Amino acid sequence: MKDSSHVEIIEDPVKEARRYVLNARDILKEKAELDVETQLYRDRKYVRMAGNTLWNGVLLMLDAVFRVKTDDGSRPDIRDYRNAIVKRDLKLLTFVNAGYDIMHLSMGYDGNPYKANCQKGISLANDIINRCAAMMSS
Repeated sequence: MKDSSHVEIIEDPVKEARRYVLNARDILKEKAELDVETQLYRDRKYVRMAGNTLWNGVLLMLDAVFRVKTDDGSRPDIRDYRNAIVKRDLKLLTFVNAGYDIMHLSMGYDGNPYKANCQKGISLANDIINRCAAMMSS
């Protein structure tokens, strides 16, 4: 089991999370090769990379807001984040659940090449980041 005390404190998590979103956009735009006719990306490897980048940016924000820890010192999983979020913001929980499905599973694992799916992942990442940023400033 991995010790979760290694979590890096980031000076400006909002700025850093937004940088992850921009990086994911760049990966799709520059590397994934969109087929304009089908609206499908040709290279799933880069769709996976973009999805994982988006999800890592989201986790960075969630860590900054919720400081999720586990009882046994292992890395938190999605259930740990959900348990922390449900206590403060049900709308954020809805965004995170949808984001997990699209960014982490559909894009990150499956490499779903459909452009609209990838755009929704980017949109959800921004929604989560914005909602977390508002929580940090209140």
